[in-house]
Amino acid sequence: MKKIVFTGGGSAGHVMPNVALMEELQESCDLCYFGSDGIEKDIVSALKIPYAQISCPKFIRGFSLKNFSIPFTLRRSIRNAKEQLSAVRPDLVFSKGGYVSLPVVIAAHQLKIPCLTHESDLSLGLANRLMAGKCAFVLTSFPETAESVINGRYTGSPLRRSIFEKNKDMARAKYGFERQTKPVLLILGGGSGSAAVNAAVRENLFSLCKKYYILHLCGKGNAVQSTAAGYVQREFEEDMGAAYACADAVIARAGSNTVFETLALKKPTLFIPLQNARTRGDQVKNARYFEERGLCRVLPERNLSNLEAAVDGLMQDAALKKNLATCDIESGNPAIVECIRELL
Repeated sequence: MKKIVFTGGGSAGHVMPNVALMEELQESCDLCYFGSDGIEKDIVSALKIPYAQISCPKFIRGFSLKNFSIPFTLRRSIRNAKEQLSAVRPDLVFSKGGYVSLPVVIAAHQLKIPCLTHESDLSLGLANRLMAGKCAFVLTSFPETAESVINGRYTGSPLRRSIFEKNKDMARAKYGFERQTKPVLLILGGGSGSAAVNAAVRENLFSLCKKYYILHLCGKGNAVQSTAAGYVQREFEEDMGAAYACADAVIARAGSNTVFETLALKKPTLFIPLQNARTRGDQVKNARYFEERGLCRVLPERNLSNLEAAVDGLMQDAALKKNLATCDIESGNPAIVECIRELL
């Protein structure tokens, strides 16, 4: 049985696409995961897949004295990764980006182990830019991204099968929305929640609940007491298939995983991209790309005071719903698995 090491972490956005692919391959391949001590450790450990922890430096955007130590700590991380890879002896390393993947791919390249990496966003992240030349292919969620890299190959985005499998009526019953007298809004703030989105939703909560049921995934430690009728909070939802199935529309940050999930599920979505000095603007690019194609709406964070009007506009946008019904965005899993098998 062929052995594959998956790597990527630091955020759920780098981990869940790997989970989607591991679900496709776990019966036919021997899998292992190399990650940091971050969120990926708990997610992968729950899947009973062997896990190796790699110590690795993280680049801090903007000026930071810690960045000056990166070349030295990266060398140690590469040595650590090389030792772990030599012990596992995989046939392939599959990277989903993020800082932890860089030393793993560099070490694998030095050991002459074939590597693939996948970029979810419209523009390449720093880690993928640095490791692109060490990989057989840079797989991409956007066709334009593949065209910008010599060894780019457009495959689409990895998506978990479970998000497509849930029944709408059963999902609504799970959250207490059985009566169906109002549309259901699913509100997502990213893996750890969004303070800005949470605050805007709660400022408009009673007014919104007059028109909509709301399922609010607010992030760990962010739930509050509320008497609003038809308002359901979850700090975290493992069953995203049910959360999506119950929803008539979505309000969300514009991380690539969420963008492609909502589009593949044909859910009208209002994206509120994260934009600050600590990001490279990838969420803004992702959201604007699909807004220009009439497949979503975008509300800049600075305009969150207009949230209710933006939600109402989304729900009334017949052209957007028509565009979604005919768009051809779907799971990239088959194309990505084909690339993996090509190198095994």
